[in-house]
Amino acid sequence: MSLGHLFDPQGVIVVGASSHPGKFGFAALHNILACGYAGKVFAVNREGGEILGLRTATDVGALPSGEADLVVLCTPAAANPDVLRACAAKGVKAAYVVSGGYRETGADGRRAEEELVELADKLDIALAGPNGQGLISTPSRLCAQIVGPYAVPGAISVASQSGNTTSSFLNYANQTGVGVARAISAGNAAATTVSDYLQWYRDDPATRVAFAYLEHSADGRSTFEGIRSVTPEKPVVLVKGGVTGAGQQAAASHTGALAGEQRIFTGAMRQAGVCLAGTIEEAFDAAATFATQPLPKGPNTMVVTTAGGWGVMTADALAASSLRLMPLPDDLRAAIDTKLPPRWSRSNPIDMAGGESRDTVPEVLQLVAEHPGVDAVVFLGLGIQSNTARLLRDGRFYPEHGIERIVAFHERQDRRFAEAAAEASAATGKPVLVATELAVADPTNPGPTAVRESGRLCYASANRAVTALEHLWRYARFRQRRGF
Repeated sequence: MSLGHLFDPQGVIVVGASSHPGKFGFAALHNILACGYAGKVFAVNREGGEILGLRTATDVGALPSGEADLVVLCTPAAANPDVLRACAAKGVKAAYVVSGGYRETGADGRRAEEELVELADKLDIALAGPNGQGLISTPSRLCAQIVGPYAVPGAISVASQSGNTTSSFLNYANQTGVGVARAISAGNAAATTVSDYLQWYRDDPATRVAFAYLEHSADGRSTFEGIRSVTPEKPVVLVKGGVTGAGQQAAASHTGALAGEQRIFTGAMRQAGVCLAGTIEEAFDAAATFATQPLPKGPNTMVVTTAGGWGVMTADALAASSLRLMPLPDDLRAAIDTKLPPRWSRSNPIDMAGGESRDTVPEVLQLVAEHPGVDAVVFLGLGIQSNTARLLRDGRFYPEHGIERIVAFHERQDRRFAEAAAEASAATGKPVLVATELAVADPTNPGPTAVRESGRLCYASANRAVTALEHLWRYARFRQRRGF
């Protein structure tokens, strides 16, 4: 199935456009116009008039032919078949149906949904939804959705059976700066399924990694085969909803879906090479890591930290994972001995014990990442110097007594450390992950800010960094075992 008309349309029609800011038809039209979509935009409203400076038509038949290939339907379910026929006559090739009133409402709604699918197939229209919240496509600057936000551009693409889950993912993208290429709320997924979207992302040059939220599948075998065709090319991170009795009941009322047997599902997805995450936070961390870090060639992990406690907890996290807290090689220990005072840990984790100087962190990160026995690095302690600088800056003695100079030095150093981590990764082709609670506790801190500016994710804890790195290693091992 070609979904290019859905994600990269030449023109868009909003049917059911409204002048009322609280209506879906207003939100959809507003977001398309406000977020910079460069294609042609048309609006249909039974009363005509002007909405947001755009002259509306009272009927699809009044629109020009061949100038729009996507329609967003914000009309009642009963009106949609006639609207779809009229749009097909104008050259529309894809339809996103915001309208509810289908399978999620019972037997009558199910029949209406089946008839709409049959009609779309007959008209050769790719049908998304119904009962969905919309889609975004940052390469086309398209925000055809009824909820926010519009995400910063990036390489993650999202297919979700929950519109709110899609919004959560976009919110994390905007918070961290690790952006999104495509995102769609699949709604009831009546004709076009999450698996279909993932297969399209597989061949999409704007997508580097796909995330899926799945509550049900009408055809488990087809879903499995579809997703399995994606993972040899690109990683798929997936969260499964409805894994408990309570979750299954909620899914049934949400999209008319019934979740399948969790144990069987988990086994099948693992076999397909899917990265299963337990929460949206974990899924975003994993997807953002796939989007911004190289795959490790092995499990051997080094921890570089400016203080001991962080290293101890990270060692515990690594011990509980499939990664390996590798012994410190003798030649690497000797090289680091020339950079740090004798009190450093002389083991992995590499605890600098407060011995870092102007150049130590960049030099040690480079030494560690360049070592042939090291597959990945976790760096801890970023932002501490800037925290010290903040106390000085906010105190009543600033900027006198030489304080201004030391504040600038501390903040400059944290920026330098973040840049050094990105440079070490780029130079060696190895993942170098930076973790600090300041990523969320004080995102304006120069350290986390510089990580975001480097295009990478600053992890909110070492545990989250280790979990994300483990997803990378599991996927890398999957590819290695299958000769990809």
